[in-house]
Amino acid sequence: MLFSTISKPAVGRLTYSLAIAGVLALGALGTLTAQAQPKAGGTLNWVVNPVPSSLVPLTTTAGGNTEIGPKIVEGLLTYDYDLKPKPLLATAWNVSKDGLQYRFDLRKGVKWHDGRDFTSADVAFSILTLKQVHPRGRGSFANVVEVKTPDAHTAIIVLSKPSPFLLTALAAAESPIVPKHLYEGSDIATNKYNSSPIGTGPFIFKEWAQGSHVILERNPNYWDKPKPYLERIVVRFITDGVARAAALESGGADLGAGAAGVPLADVERFKKLPNLNVDSRNWPYVGDHQQLYFNLDTPALQNIEVRRAIAQAIDVNAFAKTVWYGYGKLSASPIGTLQSRYHDSSIKPYPYNPKQAEAALDAAGFKRDASGTRLKLRLLFNPFVERRAADFVRQSLGRIGVEANIESYDFATYVTKAYTDRAFDITFESLTNIFDPSVGVQRIFWSKNFKVGLPFSNAPHYVNPEVDKLLEAAAVEVDEGRRRELFVQFQKVVHNDIPSIEVGANPNITVSAKKVRDYAPTGEGLRGSFSELYLQP
Repeated sequence: MLFSTISKPAVGRLTYSLAIAGVLALGALGTLTAQAQPKAGGTLNWVVNPVPSSLVPLTTTAGGNTEIGPKIVEGLLTYDYDLKPKPLLATAWNVSKDGLQYRFDLRKGVKWHDGRDFTSADVAFSILTLKQVHPRGRGSFANVVEVKTPDAHTAIIVLSKPSPFLLTALAAAESPIVPKHLYEGSDIATNKYNSSPIGTGPFIFKEWAQGSHVILERNPNYWDKPKPYLERIVVRFITDGVARAAALESGGADLGAGAAGVPLADVERFKKLPNLNVDSRNWPYVGDHQQLYFNLDTPALQNIEVRRAIAQAIDVNAFAKTVWYGYGKLSASPIGTLQSRYHDSSIKPYPYNPKQAEAALDAAGFKRDASGTRLKLRLLFNPFVERRAADFVRQSLGRIGVEANIESYDFATYVTKAYTDRAFDITFESLTNIFDPSVGVQRIFWSKNFKVGLPFSNAPHYVNPEVDKLLEAAAVEVDEGRRRELFVQFQKVVHNDIPSIEVGANPNITVSAKKVRDYAPTGEGLRGSFSELYLQP
């Protein structure tokens, strides 16, 4: 068996050097550069919103799960802010010259929180399980044919075709390694350890008071001593933005970000508060992105001229200023600017032109009735999206005679309505690009990923054989230049078809108490482990 060990990526992200523990830490990319030695002890009060359905990101990619889970369970790798891999449960790795085998040397002496040994059997079970039940894992590991375990500390992932993004898909938030002995033979979706997890991570699950809080406590047997530094994490679920802001301002909470942060209207004021830090960095592993999806099963929306008219009725520049307060970064392409290697900057938003939109609706047979209404649509929004965003869309469409009735739901109900019942005409989503378009973007526009009941998949029910071919070719293309060409073609075709209105990278504002240090030293941001986080009095 031939394996390559090279000092730098040779073909895109396919082949990486043998990783060495002790890679330069990115402390400067945490909250602030640490100015003192980490202090042990203390409790972090961390705000998370919305309330997750479980705590392990095994069968879901929802926020909450992807943020809390990595404190308890771990992945094979973690990543710096350039998305270069760093050791975690795997200490070293290499890739065969044909790109079809990934060999991982696993960390020795690691224990599950119940005292059992972590072994390659857990890795094999987890990868094959993710391939079956994880919304993105179905694509990430689609080419995996087996995971060999020649010994307890070696795992070899065998592929049928190259997967140039696979080495970047192994973070805890994306591909958690779970204990085989607690999951094997069970219904993975309903397994009790999804909500009371046993992991190998720096914190041990202790309590989940539904609707209130989760308590995690320091793992005294963590393999990376003296980490973690915190004694306890109290995860508080605060769904109201005003209440979150009050908690952070008063010191009742120490950390909150994104949907768990403060209202954007408060950001400038919070920047001036002496006890808080405000950070507007986006996390490269996540690739924030928001968009409006049309339900292409809705008869009126099957007419591309109707979709174009709706796109022309929404002034995205005004949206960015009024809803995002100027903090976001617009992108008319489904591959946003945070995925700059593949983003096509030549794609621009459909020009704001309400008069032309009205004329198009007239021509399509949707004339105003006596009340001035042309068409009624159901408008949903993911709770990760601010209600103000849906209000902006409703008002914009109202000006051209389209009555968009907003339906507001808690997160679990929204997922059911949008992806199981498909009871929407337009939905304002927050489907992140993730670290690679074959993982974060393909799931949305690949016709083979339309499956009723599968969250965060092909919400529009978009079908275009040309797009399928482009996405499938890019997913196995190891030549970086050719891969970019395929993604550029894909972006142009999708933009012309208008299954969505892409808005771009939404603001990701993190508010933390001054005492909170190194909360995000890796590219996963708050989806990292918090093993390096400490409180400086």
